[in-house]
Amino acid sequence: MPKKVYQACVCEHLMAQEKSCGALVFHEEKGARLFLLLHYAGGHWDFPKGHVETGESEEQTALREIQEETGLGPIEFLPGFREEVSYSFRHNTGEMAEKRVAFFLARSDKKLVRLSDEHIGFAWLPYAAARKKATFENARMLLEKAEKKLSGGPA
Repeated sequence: MPKKVYQACVCEHLMAQEKSCGALVFHEEKGARLFLLLHYAGGHWDFPKGHVETGESEEQTALREIQEETGLGPIEFLPGFREEVSYSFRHNTGEMAEKRVAFFLARSDKKLVRLSDEHIGFAWLPYAAARKKATFENARMLLEKAEKKLSGGPA
């Protein structure tokens, strides 16, 4: 009996662990590089991302999420860019969760976005404007690393 009580106490303090993947999608036209930000129904501006499904690689997840959330394709992932961010959040059930998200850098030849129901808007923005509009500091840090990589510097 004490063992069961101990296990229950331990479980109360453990947060659910979630893994998602996404991408910083950019488009180049007339010498300008534009980054895609999505306006989520919760009010924040961020990149396309979503949960890893069974059997998917990280890049497969990121590609599926880009296509589901934006309708964009084909997408080209740039080699050598994979950044991971972690954060805690509260589900609408009240349960706390720890999320790890792997982000890639992806080029889209097309700009026509078809939003999914989970978004209320989008914007294609140059680096400085995208950095200003991104809601979270980790998104601004990712944009900085992507811009360095695309400008020929170390990511």
